[in-house]
Amino acid sequence: MALRPITEIADKLKIAADSIEPYGKHLAKIPLDNPAFRSPRKGKLILVTAMTPTPAGEGKTTTVIGLGQALQQLGKKVCIAIREPSLGPCFGVKGGATGGGKSKVEPSDRINLIFTGDFPSVSAAHNLLSALINNHMYFANKLGIDPKELLFPRTVDMNDRSLRSILVGVGGKDYGALTPDRFVITPASEVMAILGLSKSYADLKSKLGRIMIAKSSSGNPVFSSDINAQGAMAALLVDALKPNLAQTTEGVPAFIHIGPFGNIAHGTSSVLADDLALKTSDYLVTEAGFGSDLGAEKFFDLVSRVGSLPVNAVVIVGTIRAIKHHAGSKDLSVEDVGAVREGSKNLLRHVEIVRSFGVEPVVAINRFPTDTESEISTLKEILESRKVDSAISDVFTEGGKGGIDLANEVLRHISNEPVRLNYVYEFNEPVKVKIEKIAKRIYGAGSVSYGKQAVKDLKFIEKTGLSGLPICMAKTQNSISDDPALLNSPEGFTLTIERINISAGAGFLVPLAGDIMTMPGLPKVPASEGIDITDSGEIVGLS
Repeated sequence: MALRPITEIADKLKIAADSIEPYGKHLAKIPLDNPAFRSPRKGKLILVTAMTPTPAGEGKTTTVIGLGQALQQLGKKVCIAIREPSLGPCFGVKGGATGGGKSKVEPSDRINLIFTGDFPSVSAAHNLLSALINNHMYFANKLGIDPKELLFPRTVDMNDRSLRSILVGVGGKDYGALTPDRFVITPASEVMAILGLSKSYADLKSKLGRIMIAKSSSGNPVFSSDINAQGAMAALLVDALKPNLAQTTEGVPAFIHIGPFGNIAHGTSSVLADDLALKTSDYLVTEAGFGSDLGAEKFFDLVSRVGSLPVNAVVIVGTIRAIKHHAGSKDLSVEDVGAVREGSKNLLRHVEIVRSFGVEPVVAINRFPTDTESEISTLKEILESRKVDSAISDVFTEGGKGGIDLANEVLRHISNEPVRLNYVYEFNEPVKVKIEKIAKRIYGAGSVSYGKQAVKDLKFIEKTGLSGLPICMAKTQNSISDDPALLNSPEGFTLTIERINISAGAGFLVPLAGDIMTMPGLPKVPASEGIDITDSGEIVGLS
């Protein structure tokens, strides 16, 4: 299907062609002074989350796109909002993150790679701050920054395990202070999280100034504003704060903006993109990273509150393949009804997590070619026995047409008024109380333990007056617990908090449960080996 000019896509949202900033024929940025931002909200928000992810993939982004296309086929004014892909996963294991089959966002190759330059802008702003920190220490260090207490790492949007722990300043006094340092991948950057939660340029600059960069030798916090970094950083992010407009394979408007990781950061598109979508369409389909224990919980407890975003319906994506994986099946292509019965416990746990917030979800059964009728009917029987509504989704092979049943089911569930969410915690509760409420209610933990560094971090958070910040838990996406080996529906385990990072600029605390990797490595055979260009410049091999 031929791509439409981006002006036609903007026109669907009643955004004038002369009020956008085109990036070629098929992409555009929406300036923050666009009149559309001043319109009242009229849309309903449909959040798409999933069961616990597996190596087989659940197709959450594909479902978001396909559901949007199905709603358009039903005559609804709809748009979608998803995160921007990271180069690390694109060249590593995962490949691209633009959907699949007949449910993709386009032009997918550009979106998967440099896109409109948002990720390079985030990396540049982040590394500018890193350079300014080291520069301040080189010239007299008037703030008394303790080189052993640097809190702000460096970043690059690539999987590179060799950068997990480094030394800078090697070579003598002319090279700066000899200091231990580290890199995180750009989606794990606090600057990325800040960009995704900022509502204006003034808000962006204020948040950038609140980044806690280090501790002084006397144990006091040092902030980005103390070295006057926020203005220059904001200058690098002027265009990156503007939401990006693209389209799906069937011409549904798609806002693709910002890319925070879901297991480390908050894992959603920007609040600006969601806000604009709610003002220009009747239905917004958006997603939250990984399973409901990570993505949906953070959307409900953190993002929806910070961005004042409504929630009108929730979809949980599940697959027969993932269900069998959680039952321990080794060959997911072989029919195994028993494994469907056992592994469905994971899907049902996610249903109960969403229900605990006061929302009745719809399960999208994302069909794969290896699914058998017996397996599908068994799963539907299990869901019906628990009074869970579901629909088969075949949007990969059929596009919007394959999501009509799902769209109708979602429309039946949509509330006219936003759901009054039953939050897990209140912001003003003690940090340990907030962590333990998430651990027990969402993860099913029996208790929470704190490592030595986490205990120190709790005392420092209390000292600096940051206890009232919301929680953005960092843990494995491969299990509801903090142990990736615990599949299906674990309960009663002890959740271990190793440390608690302070993202004062983004406005949340990040407890790290278990061993969390903020800089992934490449596999033995990275996906990059299959990516190339033709003599005409066409990109090939980027799935």
